[in-house]
Amino acid sequence: MAIAGMFLMPACHHNTATEAVQLHRFEKLLFATPVEQLQSTLIASGNEFNTDLLNIQPQNPEFMQMLAGFTQDPTMQDIYRIVDSLFGNLDEVAQSLGSALAAAQQLCPTLRYDKVYTYISGMFDYDMRVGCNSHELIISLDQYALPYTQRYNYFNSPLFIVSQSNPNYMVSDCMQAIARQHIAIPQDHEMNMLDYMIAEGKAIYFAQLTLPGTHDSILMRYTKDQLSWMEKNEKNVWTYLLQNKVLYDNDYMRFHNFIDDAPKTNAFNESSPRTPYYIGWKIVSQYAANSGISMLELFEETDSQKILSQSNYRPK
Repeated sequence: MAIAGMFLMPACHHNTATEAVQLHRFEKLLFATPVEQLQSTLIASGNEFNTDLLNIQPQNPEFMQMLAGFTQDPTMQDIYRIVDSLFGNLDEVAQSLGSALAAAQQLCPTLRYDKVYTYISGMFDYDMRVGCNSHELIISLDQYALPYTQRYNYFNSPLFIVSQSNPNYMVSDCMQAIARQHIAIPQDHEMNMLDYMIAEGKAIYFAQLTLPGTHDSILMRYTKDQLSWMEKNEKNVWTYLLQNKVLYDNDYMRFHNFIDDAPKTNAFNESSPRTPYYIGWKIVSQYAANSGISMLELFEETDSQKILSQSNYRPK
């Protein structure tokens, strides 16, 4: 299908000596296997898909009945065909991700991701486009195909979510998911807005370092227009957060609209979404430059006020 050519991966500077990461394509095995052979095929696959991220249970009759129903569902079969048309070949993703994971290990030698899985989740859960544990990643490919699955009520997603279902974000999403797995959160107080901003800023900063050459719009999950608005209005957003005492608010229900996925940021007309996260990224970047802190130390630093103060952040 011609739609596969509509997506272009972000331009990143690859280290040609870095091997592409191997992608374990669970959705291909699942939908290419006749239902009567599904159990034996999964058992024969051995350890390839043995991960808590998939939780495969071929010896469990109830699980296998559920899995058979999933693969035989006409909607899921059609969604698989769409996904396979878009992402049947993920060589560029594997190369970009391999380079990024190698860069991540240079930054944090103990950070090693040796398996990456792809699958079809069969559910609307855009927060789980990418999942990870301490050493494995999993990519939900159907979450990156929403523009082509909207005709199914199964994926009746808001348009602003569909617009974020862009495979150009995939590798950056992977690296940010890894960062979030390792970012320490404060234990001595309930997280406030600044804590959320700094934590997310660390994730974006980590993706920036591991994916050199990637456009800021990709790192932020922004369109070019959204990025342009944010660059022009950074000072206005920061001033609003300070003047309205939002920065140190720890009531999530009062400030979540500023940072949730949404068409725009609460309190600003025609704005970009998640504007505080952009500011958090800038604060973290300046703090890292000023302090010379290592990435591991940055992950472990939970004093958001210290990071803000020592960043000398002053938007123009």
